Amino acid sequence: MISISLPRLTSRINGLARFGGLPGGGVTRMCWSPPHEEARAWLLGEMRAAGLETWVDPAGNIFGATGIRALRPETPVVLTGSHIDTVPEGGILDGALGVLAGLECLQAIGESRTRHARPLVVAAWSDEEGRYGSLFGSRAFCGMLEGAGLDDMAAVDGVRLVDAMARAGFDAQRAPQARVPPGSVAAYVELHIEQGPRLEEAGIPIGVVEAIVGVRRSRVIFLGQADHAGTTPMERRRDAFLAAADYALRVREHVVTRGSKASVTNFGVVHVHPGASNIVPGRAELVHEMRDPDVSVLERLAEECAALARAVAGARQVGVEIHPMSATTPAPCSPRVQAVTEKICATLGLATRRLYSAAGHDAQNLARVTDSGMIFIPSLGGRSHRVDEMSDWHAIERGANALLHTLLALADVTA
Repeated sequence: MISISLPRLTSRINGLARFGGLPGGGVTRMCWSPPHEEARAWLLGEMRAAGLETWVDPAGNIFGATGIRALRPETPVVLTGSHIDTVPEGGILDGALGVLAGLECLQAIGESRTRHARPLVVAAWSDEEGRYGSLFGSRAFCGMLEGAGLDDMAAVDGVRLVDAMARAGFDAQRAPQARVPPGSVAAYVELHIEQGPRLEEAGIPIGVVEAIVGVRRSRVIFLGQADHAGTTPMERRRDAFLAAADYALRVREHVVTRGSKASVTNFGVVHVHPGASNIVPGRAELVHEMRDPDVSVLERLAEECAALARAVAGARQVGVEIHPMSATTPAPCSPRVQAVTEKICATLGLATRRLYSAAGHDAQNLARVTDSGMIFIPSLGGRSHRVDEMSDWHAIERGANALLHTLLALADVTA
């Protein structure tokens, strides 16, 4: 039976980790940054060395294909992939595993001359991590950028998408042209680390994803009054930071008690202005994120949290502004892809468990245009979005072989 080459896959994972690699381990490789663009050139070289046709679309998505040079409805493809951008101080597997395992699968199939009815393509989607716009590349590919405010998309540090893309040689205004022609993709399957503890704790080697959460991000700004921290009486202060802190604590309690069992929330970015120890903060800005696999729960929580922000502002005698940053829609995965994956794993002797993805992925956008699914492997200690993120190499091999044979099954037009 055909299988992937773990030494070759290991070498590529370690090779990609050099771009944006950090001295103590891990990697920082944000989309459009110099390390990311160096990684893009490296990946295209690896794809060509593997005998694949390559191209990059106007949204910066990278493609490597067997036997075709473009996606067309007359030759529907089976697509796999993930992303090569990372969060700051992230790990070496989030996203990278899906891209490089997909590349390895296509190379192994080509070297073995294994027949398949449909063409196979591997993709590396741009800005999956949402520095500028959540799941940006797959949104463009799936026709979800029409009407988007590209000029207004910016990172939390103020860097604009149009400027970041221009420095990398791309025109952001052309990104919607990346839309794939309808009917060009027969199926999509993405291999990923779980990024949580469920599979490892259960001793299950393969997770078959049933649904992917939606994510809401908003910039919440409390506007108070900057004053002298020593001479202003406590009862006269309009402290923007205290309002922000009050809001964060109340939101956490609200989401825990009023959300679903799957609801989570986070405040990962906090800015206080003027930012001096002897000045009462006049402005405090939070980036608020919520996730849930049920869109109705997300929408309800978003409305309730906005009302909570206004209530806190009123009680603290400060102003508040709420600026939505991004929103992704929860997505069910394809029953067909789930069934094919489970059948393949059974033939490989790999136990599976169905579960939902608590992280957002490009697969949820692909679900709008084709049968889309995901395969998870265990994460050591459930760790992710940190420098010590890792999976066991044998788990990586098992996951890559499950992906390999799932792709072949989906590429059989009778599957």
